[in-house]
Order: sequence, then structure tokens, then C-alpha cells
Amino acid sequence: MPALIATDYIGTLTWLGRVADRGVGLRAARATSLMLGFAGPEGEAHGGLTRPSCSRVVAQYRKGTEIRNVRQLSILSAEEITLIAGKMGLETLDPALLGATAVISGLPDFTHLPPSARLQSGNGATVVVDMENRPCQLPAREIEKDLPGRGGLFKSAAKSLRGVTAWVECEGEWLLGDQITLHVPAQRAWAP
Repeated sequence: MPALIATDYIGTLTWLGRVADRGVGLRAARATSLMLGFAGPEGEAHGGLTRPSCSRVVAQYRKGTEIRNVRQLSILSAEEITLIAGKMGLETLDPALLGATAVISGLPDFTHLPPSARLQSGNGATVVVDMENRPCQLPAREIEKDLPGRGGLFKSAAKSLRGVTAWVECEGEWLLGDQITLHVPAQRAWAP
């Protein structure tokens, strides 16, 4: 029996982007395709097989410890971005300001996909969901630059809606408009 089950849930890639230089800021540049390699999307500043640990894993490592990079992509839901925008009093919110690598529409409760779920395009290019991407101040700074007075609203508006981080399991290309199938682990929820 397979350990991962293909679901009937199929989403659509509605936005793709790359963060070129994290030192400059989190803003992503829009793209029509992403070449996914084992080190992450080509040209993405969050790429690499390893990375220095950060506040996400402070309970496990001192900041700066070299660890496996399971945060190669930041993937958000089109529907959840709309909810965030509404909570911020905006009609729309540009995914570029959120540092998005990809935006997918059509997958419900996206931010809470189970860790280890797979998102697979028709050509086989696959990423593995690591965990929920918690809201932080980096997108807030980018939002504030374009929409003064709104950046400070982001963190609370995006709670439980910020999408997921992921890493590349099978290399290939994602194209704008591709259909993405959700595969989930064949296991019950943890119940200690």
C-alpha cells in the first residue's frame, strides 16, 4: 500500500515568483515558470540544500546552525490571500509583497495541509510540504512600502492563512496555469 495517497483535490498555479536577494528585502519578482531543482527554484534566494537555522527552529538549534533547507519555497493559497486582504481592509494583496514563490487556487484549508503532503504538477515536478509558514514582519515591511499604514496589519490578519513552506522532492518545471495534485500521507492524525 502506498504511503502517500493522491487526493481528488487539484489546484491551479495562479502566480509564481522569486526572491532574488533577501538582503534587499522579501519582495518577489513575478515569473511565468519556475525550474525546480533539488536545491530549490533556480534564482530563488531561499534556495540551497542547507541553510542557517532561524527563529522557526530556535527550540532545536542555536541561531545560525547549518541545517537541511526545508524552506526552499513559500507557497500560498489564492483564497487565503483574499481573506488576508479583506482583514487588512484591502481589495487585493500582491503576492510579491509576501515573498511568495507560488500561489495555488482551489485547495481548501491550504495553510493546514499536513506536513509531508506532496504538491505535484502533471509533469511530475513535486514539492513536499514542511509546515505552516507563520506570519512575520518581513512581508509587513514590503506591504508598508507600497501601502503606508497597512503593513502593521499583516501579522494578525495572516494568522493561520500564511501558507506553507516546502522543499523540492522531484525536479522539473512549474508553469503558470499548471494543475497541481495534492497527495497526503496515509496515516491517522497524531493522538498522544
